[in-house]
Amino acid sequence: MRSSSRSSSSVETFPAHTPAASQIFTTVLSQGPLTRLEVARRAGLSPAAVTKAVRPLIEAGYLVEDTDAEARPALGRPANLVRVDGGRALFAGVKVTGDEVIGVLTDLCCRLLLARHVPLTGRDPKAVLAAVAELVHELLTEADGFGVRVMGLGVSVSGDVDRGEGVVRYSPFLEWRDVPLAELAATTTGLPVTVDNDVRALTVAEQWFGAGVGLADFAVVTVGAGIGCGLVVHGRVVSGAHGVAGEIGHVTVDPSGPPCHCGNRGCVEAIAGDAAIVRRVREVTGADVADAGAALALAHQGDAGAREVYARAGEAIGRGIATVANLLGPERVIISGEGLAAYDLFAEQIRDAFTAAAFGSAAQCDVQTRPLPFEEWARGAAATAIQSFITDPT
Repeated sequence: MRSSSRSSSSVETFPAHTPAASQIFTTVLSQGPLTRLEVARRAGLSPAAVTKAVRPLIEAGYLVEDTDAEARPALGRPANLVRVDGGRALFAGVKVTGDEVIGVLTDLCCRLLLARHVPLTGRDPKAVLAAVAELVHELLTEADGFGVRVMGLGVSVSGDVDRGEGVVRYSPFLEWRDVPLAELAATTTGLPVTVDNDVRALTVAEQWFGAGVGLADFAVVTVGAGIGCGLVVHGRVVSGAHGVAGEIGHVTVDPSGPPCHCGNRGCVEAIAGDAAIVRRVREVTGADVADAGAALALAHQGDAGAREVYARAGEAIGRGIATVANLLGPERVIISGEGLAAYDLFAEQIRDAFTAAAFGSAAQCDVQTRPLPFEEWARGAAATAIQSFITDPT
């Protein structure tokens, strides 16, 4: 039985020392079980390359080869299925919000094993790191019971995050600028740490383990406190040259609309973000709604003014999604986020505005909704840790 690791120095590295080996493992991880021939086809590699890469991964216990009677061809040798042993390694994921830290423990296949919440006593880096350390300590203690190492920690934060450097450049909700979070968290927890923008982390989870599996081009749009967008183009999550690709929340959809905190007017977020909706519901109804939950309740009670605010928000979101479809032509757009609690109030407006603004065949884009709890955002952070472990064995 392996004991969980408490220090990065003793964490083993992944035995895939080439990009091809990482690609093969990722293909099996996200789309398996598969025969070796099917792995070669989907990864665009030769069967010989697959055989060479699979051998050390099987020897190290990350891949398992099963004989499946149903997969046997009519003639010749049986086609063995290769799959990932999800229990071979554990990963921790942490999502930082404005008032709490949510943590999860997952296996190598990013299956949720447990979740924990810790409230924040403050939003400064010191307070957040203390909460993260407390949470990760709980997760590592729980991991001891599984008898498997925790190989890495992923942390997701809203805002402008430089994943390569592990630095939070700017997070408006936390009021952070240039915080070297990966380095600080690694020192605090003793684990290898990956830090990424929360929407991009969620997009990684959807790409490898969710509604984006097998798609080369898709987008994840999140609605709630902010309006976010993660983009996958030609099979890669796009960060952009400055780490802010996909800022659909700051696409202008109404030049004469309300001012946005970014300095422009009529951005999607200035119309459809939680704060904008609450502010507008107060103006329209005169009701003293305290937060997004109260605004939603008023609309669900049938208040015409509140319902109109949500209808306008849906139109803004639909136009924003159409902009993404027109620019990138994704096969699918996945709408998620806590704001989906209001989906029944603006679903029709999202669809109508999208159809009206999407150009030509871009309107054929498959628009799906996936309500996800905050634990799924933390799972997205764990997915980035899994991704780093597999693709950057150093």
